[in-house]
Amino acid sequence: MKKYILTLCLVCCCITATQAAQPWNNGRLKVSDNHRYLVYANGTPFFWLGNTSWLLPERLTRDEVEYYLTKEREAGYNVEQIQVLNAIPTFNIYGMQANDESFDMQKFSRKDQYGYWEHLDYIVDFAASQGIYIAMDCIWGSQISKMTPEKATKYGKFLGERYKNKPNIIWMIGGDILGDKGTASWDALARAIRKADPNHVMTFHPRGRTTSARWFADREWMDFHMFQSGHRRYGQRNGDGDYTIKDNTEEDNWRYVDLTWEGNEVKPVIDGEPSYEDIPQGLHDFTAPRWMDYDVRRYAYWAVFAGCFGHTYGHNSIMQFIKPGLLASFGAEKPWWDAMKDPGYNQMKYLKWLILAFPFEERIADQSVIAGQNGERYDRNIATRGNDYLLVYNYSGKPMQLDLTKISGQKKNVWVMNPSDGSLKYLGEYDSKVTEFANDGAYLRGSDRVFIAVDAQKNYLNKTATALTPKE
Repeated sequence: MKKYILTLCLVCCCITATQAAQPWNNGRLKVSDNHRYLVYANGTPFFWLGNTSWLLPERLTRDEVEYYLTKEREAGYNVEQIQVLNAIPTFNIYGMQANDESFDMQKFSRKDQYGYWEHLDYIVDFAASQGIYIAMDCIWGSQISKMTPEKATKYGKFLGERYKNKPNIIWMIGGDILGDKGTASWDALARAIRKADPNHVMTFHPRGRTTSARWFADREWMDFHMFQSGHRRYGQRNGDGDYTIKDNTEEDNWRYVDLTWEGNEVKPVIDGEPSYEDIPQGLHDFTAPRWMDYDVRRYAYWAVFAGCFGHTYGHNSIMQFIKPGLLASFGAEKPWWDAMKDPGYNQMKYLKWLILAFPFEERIADQSVIAGQNGERYDRNIATRGNDYLLVYNYSGKPMQLDLTKISGQKKNVWVMNPSDGSLKYLGEYDSKVTEFANDGAYLRGSDRVFIAVDAQKNYLNKTATALTPKE
């Protein structure tokens, strides 16, 4: 026991030493006044750049946790979406049990033992030392039939009281499930957490191709909505359930923003699970084509430009932390540490840097920026703007017309950004009128670009800049 206490003390000292200027020094996260974004209490913008690290508590040792979360910070990620409980019972890499069907977690958390919950505490604290939030999916949706509302209340109280004073917690109810499955238990869990911990924001992670607003738009515990655009390609249904979208629109994740707000109070919204890099299209046929870096970029830029306050990336090997000796799901082949070298994983930060380069809360989605008729599927251009800047994502490379009158200024400075490397190219000064632009690459597959127009009187970007500046 003395050795265990000494180890914890050393860990705490190391963690504290790195906590200099952490993001939550700006205060806790809250919903912005216009109800579209999350910001810190002092008004500082927060751009959610998440990763689906579902099995992190179960499969990583302490050393691996430190390596992984340090690399995440370096790659620009600031939110880790994890499963707290994946099964009943759940065990971690050390063989320590988290739970049983009683949902009395106290008997699995003892001061004299480095158990499951102590390991989770360590993960939370080390993430905090890196400026990273832990979005806790409390229990995966497949287990909901085993959790009554009474058990959910007990479990929610345990979680809320244990983590209420941690600065880097985001609560996630649900877990890849339709909201009408176990609704009473989800409500009980959320309300018990909120009663113990009123200071951390909360959402619900739904089934693929659905949004939390479908079931929980009126809930007092719902701070922001989440949708899962899922892993299907156009035309793939595979007979799995009640779609809330039209046929042959499966990849159009931008549609979920409008679907979330349609007929409901506007709340911040995010794609919490799009297609993962290096996962088979449709998940189950391992011979199918894999989603590539240009696919995960498209999901990210489409979602954010359509109105999301951030984005969550995913990788087939990382989300399940595949390594030698573990059975892989969904055809994952490479170890998780090698997956962190994949291109899409390392390209997400450029989206965060881009959005944070401009006034944050005034940004809205505005498809009227696209003059004339917009394209469909991969030819769809997505526009977002503030009062004096506009951003347009063109995935396919097809020429488009942009209405530069939609923002202030008689003259506009225009750049094109390559989202694969964050590079910038200044195109020149343009009159405030409808103007045609075209990408500098071939049609489709890696030709995606972001066109940036700014009131010539503003200096958000330098004309001589060749790359975006890192933003946290």
